[in-house]
Amino acid sequence: MRLTTKGRFAVTAMVDLAMRGDHNPVTLAGISERQKISLSYLEQLFGKLRRNNIVSSVRGPGGGYRLARPAADIPISEIILAVDEPLDATSCGGRGDCMDGNECITHELWQGLTKTIYAYLAEVNLQEMVDAQKKEQPEAVNVKLSANMGNTGVVAG
Repeated sequence: MRLTTKGRFAVTAMVDLAMRGDHNPVTLAGISERQKISLSYLEQLFGKLRRNNIVSSVRGPGGGYRLARPAADIPISEIILAVDEPLDATSCGGRGDCMDGNECITHELWQGLTKTIYAYLAEVNLQEMVDAQKKEQPEAVNVKLSANMGNTGVVAG
């Protein structure tokens, strides 16, 4: 089973939104530029995310998207399912009819994998993804600049 581009891009865009949307709406153009995802593709994904009450839109100048609820309340599985990404490792779509209308001999194996993947993605929430990204980025450190350069500045440390 592979998670398609649709699911990967939806999760990536949502992490970007959650990282930047604390106070102001985030534009899809900004996400598109930062994450190298087509703007038209993001528009399609965010339409589905909005209809599933994962994001809300803000119209007009300064508009964009916000999370519809706290990032800690949005499991990754919900994002993937909202954009119509099936979480299914079976070749029959879970119907159990891939061998002339009957279950194949490995159906239970693939069904178990599907359940495990779903359970894992349901346990990871958007806030955990944001926190993981913040740990990887250097923290800002206040430093005193030399007298001829002026005031205190912030640099990555």
